[in-house]
Amino acid sequence: MKYILVTGGVISGIGKGVIASSIGALLKGCNLNVTAIKIDPYINIDAGTFSPYEHGEVFVLNDGGEVDLDLGNYERFLNVTLHADNNITTGKIYQQVIEKERRGDYLGKTVQVVPHITNAIQDWVERVAYLPVEESEEGESIVPQVCIVELGGTIGDIEGMPFVEAFRQFQFRVKKENFCCVHVSLVPQPKSTGEHKTKPTQASVRELRGLGLAPDMIVVRSEQPVSHTVKDKISMFCHVSSEQVICIHDVRSIYHVPVAMYEQGVVENLAKTLSLNIPNSVPNKMVSFWSDLALRFDNLSQEVTISLVGKYTRLEDSYASVEKSLKHSSLAVNRKLKLRYIEAIDLEHSTQESNPVKYYEAWKTLCESDGVLVPGGFGVRGAEGKIAAIHWARTMKKPFLGICLGLQCAVIEFARNELKWNDAISTEFDLQQNTSKPVVIDMPEHNPTNKGGTMRLGKRKTIFKTSESILRKLYGNKEIIEERHRHRYEVNPSFVKDLEEKGMKFVGHDDSGQRMEIIELKDHPYFVAVQYHPEYTSRPLKPSPPYLGLILASCNKLDSYLNGDFKLHLTDFDNL
Repeated sequence: MKYILVTGGVISGIGKGVIASSIGALLKGCNLNVTAIKIDPYINIDAGTFSPYEHGEVFVLNDGGEVDLDLGNYERFLNVTLHADNNITTGKIYQQVIEKERRGDYLGKTVQVVPHITNAIQDWVERVAYLPVEESEEGESIVPQVCIVELGGTIGDIEGMPFVEAFRQFQFRVKKENFCCVHVSLVPQPKSTGEHKTKPTQASVRELRGLGLAPDMIVVRSEQPVSHTVKDKISMFCHVSSEQVICIHDVRSIYHVPVAMYEQGVVENLAKTLSLNIPNSVPNKMVSFWSDLALRFDNLSQEVTISLVGKYTRLEDSYASVEKSLKHSSLAVNRKLKLRYIEAIDLEHSTQESNPVKYYEAWKTLCESDGVLVPGGFGVRGAEGKIAAIHWARTMKKPFLGICLGLQCAVIEFARNELKWNDAISTEFDLQQNTSKPVVIDMPEHNPTNKGGTMRLGKRKTIFKTSESILRKLYGNKEIIEERHRHRYEVNPSFVKDLEEKGMKFVGHDDSGQRMEIIELKDHPYFVAVQYHPEYTSRPLKPSPPYLGLILASCNKLDSYLNGDFKLHLTDFDNL
């Protein structure tokens, strides 16, 4: 097993996840089996209880793991399926060590950070590195050959120290020829001087070396391209050759990053450091794929405008996978995505009274869109704004897609306006519990006293009840599909018959037949809502069917696509 540790310096949020994913994509293009691990040095057990404003969206895996959004990057770039244990947190490590101590596994010894915590980190990494992340055509599990480990945070952070020390020891445990350290650092360009400054990177590398890790490669992040002089200066003061300094400036899309890294010799550097036998001609197909993808993305001219009505719109990372899914679908339809975020509460009458300008601007944005998306979320704030947006999309025949809470709000809206149940609501919003029409209810297994890991999580089956379904056709006429879930509430089965009699069709349900998974409306260009989260499994060249349907309908191409008259711009990603 070969290990590549990706660390960050100067500031957080400089793109370590994209760099790590791009390295993995290049190595996978070299016919190597690759896996990835993300380390988050916070004490939370997982990302499940985070507010989206803390770390962006919570990404959900097949096994129900609620993890950091960077694992979404890994899955999309590498086209693999990861596990909950591929996300390590300080909380998980300490929980494991404390449980061992309580059982007496340490035989009465004093439990310390070194060696017990650091050993637990190393053991965890070594165990997870060998977990299969994909299957061969014969159905056999494929064991990875390379494990990319991204250490979250910034070198020098006190919470990351145990992990840095663990990897200082780990490089000797697995032998130096099997270990490579890639350090990602920022080179700022102050407007006052107009020149790139290398001192922060020098200080960061000095800190890393002082902790016992020497970078084998330094990836320099900058707003504008850096000169060869700056590159040579970093080489001289950071004790690496000029070829080991890789410069990645801000680009129009992340699809450019693997290409830029390949052109600067990343594959050759890794092959030399890790003694990998890689013929020069092998990565060409993968690099050509990323080049073509980036070129197509840059040259899109026709636009499609989608309004996302959510409650966490102040941080776009809150809807990272949703945005990626829309981009995947737009690229397949050869359209440039123009995504507009609308704060759901701005569409409510309370905003009209308190801030009429914001209210009318929100409605103007919604009315100018080609399609409407209401994503998942929790809590009552903004719920009425989402319901109002759905009512507009339904009555104005505007293409609409609801995800998770979006489905629940669509059911509430329909019940209020078509069945005239004015008090129709979800028990999540009905804090006083005085409604007679709880059309959305708590799931029986929901444990309200414990927030972590108590939802319906992970990959579950959805069965189509009818062949007369737009979404079933978009899924290739499959009778059964599997998608990832993350929710605590569901449509009340007691009201399904009433809703269907009025025209809301529950075309998909779970394997018990009790949980409603998909709704559609007839006599509408595209009114679809799903209880699951299809964005988690969308890939650059395998767009998620519900999102693809929204984009096709928003471009007036859905009927021609379903009739076979419109072809998507796709490549066979599996055979790259």
